[in-house]
Amino acid sequence: MPRPNYTFEAFGTPWSIETNYELSESLKKTIQERIEQFDITYSRFRKDSLVTKIAKKEGMFTLPDDSLELFSFYRQLYDVTGGKVTPLIGDTISNAGYDADYSFTEKQQQSVPSWDDTMIWNGVRLTTKRPVILDVGAAGKGYMVDIISEILHKHDIDDYVIDASGDLKHKGELENMVGLEHPTKPGIIIGTVSVQNKSLCSSSVSRRSWGNGMHHVFDPDTLLPTNDVVATWVVAESTLVADGLATALFFTDPVHLRETFKYDYVRMFADGSVEYSSFFEGGLF
Repeated sequence: MPRPNYTFEAFGTPWSIETNYELSESLKKTIQERIEQFDITYSRFRKDSLVTKIAKKEGMFTLPDDSLELFSFYRQLYDVTGGKVTPLIGDTISNAGYDADYSFTEKQQQSVPSWDDTMIWNGVRLTTKRPVILDVGAAGKGYMVDIISEILHKHDIDDYVIDASGDLKHKGELENMVGLEHPTKPGIIIGTVSVQNKSLCSSSVSRRSWGNGMHHVFDPDTLLPTNDVVATWVVAESTLVADGLATALFFTDPVHLRETFKYDYVRMFADGSVEYSSFFEGGLF
């Protein structure tokens, strides 16, 4: 296993890049600047971000080129999940207390707007018909992992593990075995999975939780946190896809998702039962 030789914080969570290559200071700076560029565009917690500007008034906005892949994927998720996974969930999560000020104080909820009634996406141009808080938390961190992977590739680094606190990408010749941590029992592993030249992302109701049973995975129909599925793990070719599907599996039948995406998964339910795909390359205890 490569040793962790670069650790840092991004989007409020610890990250690491494990590799036997020596990362130069200029490369580290490039990575940090790219993370900052992403954060100042998509963070709903920053007063100076583009997403915060979009939340203040309707209008036409120009986003960076990386929005093309990100929002194209979000549109796929939105359609295949019947609107359950949506970047328009930001107002709902914010009103539940997980807002830019981390107030954790609930406000009156309003229905989640539909994509087509609220915004028009054309290339990198976004036109909104009302102020709206966009939230790309379902796939944004995974997408950033892929972006960092591309930066490493451009610097001829082809053996590494990027670990973004639950979102992981592996490149290299050696197999990488990863433990699947129980969502409510830290340090307890329910199984392992082999991740080689692929990505693994996980999501659970115990992450980003607050108040009386509140957590970050909200159902747009009920305007409440989900309560059936409590944790998911997804293995896919890209971290963007793995991250987004880890959220989609809280709402959507895995077989239905496989009609659009190629992936393997494990998910745990509130009663402690576990479901997994037939081609899952791992073992459950």
